[in-house]
Formats: sequence, C-alpha cells, structure tokens
Amino acid sequence: MELITLGRSDLRVTPICLGTMTFGEQVGEAAAHAILDRAVERGVNFIDTAEMYAVPPRRETFGATEAIIGSWLAGRPGVRDKVVLASKVAGPSRGMDWIRGGSADLGADDIVAACEASLKRLRTDVIDLYQIHWPVRNVPAFGAVYFEPRKERAGASIETQLGALQRLVRDGKVRAIGLSNETPWGVSEFVKVAEQAGLPRVATVQNPYGLINRVVDNALDEVLWREQVSLLAYSPLGFGLLTGKYDALGLEDPALPGRMAIFDSMKKQRWGRPESLEAARLYNALARDNGLTPTQMALAFCYRRWSVASTIIGVTTLAQLDEDLDAWGTTLSADVLAGIDAIRWKHRDPGQ
Repeated sequence: MELITLGRSDLRVTPICLGTMTFGEQVGEAAAHAILDRAVERGVNFIDTAEMYAVPPRRETFGATEAIIGSWLAGRPGVRDKVVLASKVAGPSRGMDWIRGGSADLGADDIVAACEASLKRLRTDVIDLYQIHWPVRNVPAFGAVYFEPRKERAGASIETQLGALQRLVRDGKVRAIGLSNETPWGVSEFVKVAEQAGLPRVATVQNPYGLINRVVDNALDEVLWREQVSLLAYSPLGFGLLTGKYDALGLEDPALPGRMAIFDSMKKQRWGRPESLEAARLYNALARDNGLTPTQMALAFCYRRWSVASTIIGVTTLAQLDEDLDAWGTTLSADVLAGIDAIRWKHRDPGQ
C-alpha cells in the first residue's frame, strides 16, 4: 500500500486505517494488543480512536480504548514512531453526562483539557491527527436526515474551536487537525475561517461512507476535492450488515457475533433500520453472484473510490482483520460497479 498524504498536512498514512472503538467493550486488552500487532506487521501505519470510546459509550468504558492503545505503545519501544495516531474530542453532550458534565458546548478550554487527558491515556507526547468528533452546532448526523433550524443551539464559534486547536499545535501536542460527522457547509466554513484568521487548516473529515451510506457523494465529495481535505471513511461495512452475517436471521439472534445483534442500542441506530438491512442483502447478493464475498466487494468499493483517502476498518478478531486487509487487492469490474449503482438508484442511502 502506498502512503497517502492527508490534506495539506505532512501526515502520510496507509489507505487502510485501524479503527479501535470495539477495544474495551467487545475486545479485551490482550486481544486488542494482538490486533494492533498484526495490523502493524501487515503494514498498516494509521490508528484511529477517540476519548469517547469504547462503543457503545458507557460511563464505565469512557477512555478505555485510548488506555488500551496507551498500554500497547508503552510495551513496545519504537512502535510509536511507526504509526500515525488519530483521536477525537467529543462534541456537545448526546446524553453522555459523564463527558464534561454533559456540557452542551465545546469551548477552547474543553478542547485543550480533553486533548491533554487523551495524551495521558495514550501515553504519548503528541497526537498526530486530532479531530472534533461531531459539530458544536445542530446538524443532521448519526441518523438524522434533515437540518432543523429550530434546534439550533448556541456554542463555541468555529474560530474559537480553531483557536484552541492552534494552541495544541503550537505547544507540540497535536500535529494536524480534522473534523468528523461534518456537512459540506461545515467543512467549507472551517477552511474559510482558518484561512481568513491565520488558524490551522483542517486536513481531514471522518464521515460514514459505504454502500448503504454514500451521502458523501451528494456534495461533500466536491468540497473535499476543491478544498484539498481528505476523507476518512468510517463504517464501510455498515456495522457488519455488508459482511452478510445478518442476511439470513436479521438482527434479532443474540447468538450472532456482531454488535448489531449483541447491543439493543445499536438496533435503534441508522444501521438497524429495516431499509438498511434490505439494501445490504441486495449488495451482498450482488457480491456472491460475481464470485466475491460481501466483505470483499464492500471494502473494495471504498478502497478504490477516488474520494476516499483512507478507509477505517473495525474488527474484533485477527481473522476479521486479515480478511479486511486481504480485500485490498480486489478490483471491481465495470459490471459490478454498474450493479452497485443500480441498487443505490432504487434504495439510496438508508444508513445515513
């Protein structure tokens, strides 16, 4: 895998990134360390986490994922220099009163304090890419479909947020900055304010992207290309729906080894919609009809998409990791790509 430059930063990463939100919930520390070891052995140099993780978020597991990564780094001298480490500061409370007391804002001091706490858990002096996990302002995200002005809330301005991130960059605690779960307007505004005020420019945006959620293709892709901001695609397998594991029994069998079956809270999210599973089954059938596994096709679609800089894969076992990495060499034929677009034309983006 050739390294990709993120935005206008000096960060060079592999086009596959290891996501870690299962560490500390579905994956224990020893198993997480083994997954991290294997990813590095196989050439992955990009690791993504967040202060909020593990997922599903709970008071008891807040920060657990970063702590697991921190113990892994501490036990392997020299490995820190081999990886690009990304983390995120949680946005205003989404019912999580254990994060900054359930604050409805994300002020400068909040951002700085959150970063410093993450640095301690990660046992490192610098976070290579520090991202705002979701916007301060009201936006349609995490399954919301429409922007609703009546829900607009006061909060730290974009300039204030960038000012705090500038402090972290100036102090050597952060190398580059990014956004997550952002809209086309949000990305454009962050770039504009940064350029006007001489503040750090965002290098990346981490948004959902995959066969059952291609909202990025509806306008954000143009913004990213024109503004030279790199897309980090998360949930390329739609929380497992695009692996085929739920095709036969749906999401109701707790014996299935996936988070959608294990956690009731997950079934209430965008990936748990009946329409999401319906569309996923069609994509999975298309893959099988063309001699591919559903995982191969779904990941190959993201891996080779011009608009995706790096695809974030989340795994709970070494076997899943190897399967996801092995899919890198898969090329989709013109007929398969046409079939993918035909399904999307009828079913659009049920996982948005």
